[in-house]
Amino acid sequence: MNRETKKDYLLLSGLLFFFFFTWSSSFSLISIWLNQKIGLKGAETGLIFSAISLIALCAQPLYGFIQDKLGLRKHLLQFLGMMLLLTGPFFIYVYAPLLKTNLLLGALTGGLFIGATFFAGIGALESYTERVSRIIGFEFGRARMWGSLGWASATFFAGFIFNINPNINFWLASASAVIFLLLLSQIRELKPNAMAGLEFDKLENLQLQDALALLRLPNFWALVVFVLGISVYNVFDQQFSVYFAAQFATQQQGNEMYGFLNSLQVFLEAGGMFLAPLLVNRIGAKQGLLLAGSIMALRMLGSGLASGALMISAMKLLHAVELPILLIAIFKYIATRFDSRLSSTLYLVGFQFVTQVMASLLSPLAGYGYDHIGFASTYLLMGGAVASTTLLSCFLLRGEQVNQTPPFQPTMTSSESMQ
Repeated sequence: MNRETKKDYLLLSGLLFFFFFTWSSSFSLISIWLNQKIGLKGAETGLIFSAISLIALCAQPLYGFIQDKLGLRKHLLQFLGMMLLLTGPFFIYVYAPLLKTNLLLGALTGGLFIGATFFAGIGALESYTERVSRIIGFEFGRARMWGSLGWASATFFAGFIFNINPNINFWLASASAVIFLLLLSQIRELKPNAMAGLEFDKLENLQLQDALALLRLPNFWALVVFVLGISVYNVFDQQFSVYFAAQFATQQQGNEMYGFLNSLQVFLEAGGMFLAPLLVNRIGAKQGLLLAGSIMALRMLGSGLASGALMISAMKLLHAVELPILLIAIFKYIATRFDSRLSSTLYLVGFQFVTQVMASLLSPLAGYGYDHIGFASTYLLMGGAVASTTLLSCFLLRGEQVNQTPPFQPTMTSSESMQ
């Protein structure tokens, strides 16, 4: 990397680190918080997650098209940074009181804030980072690795802090957002015309009908079918902390151990983000997607069959293998099979949006299943669904085309200034 490329890489890595630190501080123990502090049961918690997913799926197509229109401009990320800053006050002074007095209104309000800020916002940040990585020549996975480290760093202490006072975690989230905004202010913006000759040119001419044209592509729907299956992982993880904490003698011990487990998982995930590009480049994006789906099915089926905290922990740690492969493969599949001008739209609609649609539909059903047939049986059903869809995708997904576009050496804005 040259000096400017390295600086861009470090700043974008920092954005991902502090975005995920903010997210993890406020959300990694959300199921335990809803259960132990707010007093909600499984089905009610499922309603909360369903509301979050519904708002996220509305915001994701909008964010995707806006980011594609903006190209490398930072306006959407600046808006997200301000939302991150409000995390602590929102959870403490708005969300918790509403959930205790009016569950439906609380679920809707929380869904609006959490869905638009975190679940839709991360797609915008990841797609922005991936676009820059292709232009200036570094692997997206090496930057995304720092997002995993940010999540793990916050989660490592979250269980301890939760037992002292959950509000401390929420204030840490807002403090992290301050650093996010400071780093964002230092990221340079490239000239729009600096992208001439690449798939990113003429972004200002991108029209809504260009995005809608994706709906006529069989390859787009093949990707959607795959994502419909693997999107179950979002629902699987929603209340896993409650299941895991129940394996211990006391809630306090379970909370602390889950914090350690989740932190270990995400630290391993960060290493996976560093190594996953090597694997996916070797086996291809399609095979990477299928491998991620297979590991995901194994994790869910294994969690349903495992007994005891140790075996359940081992199944949880498979997420550190599955997610890096999935994220790297999905971006590489999009980049080689579709118009890269629409990379943000494709990621936020073809992956994030579809994931949230399924989460909004399945979260209440999963909550009902946890309450009535137990976590283990519900996990077996989820694992069977993922395995079936992954098998079907072996025939629907196509091998990627080779992209011969060389890395681009960008120029600074006319003022050569850091913005």
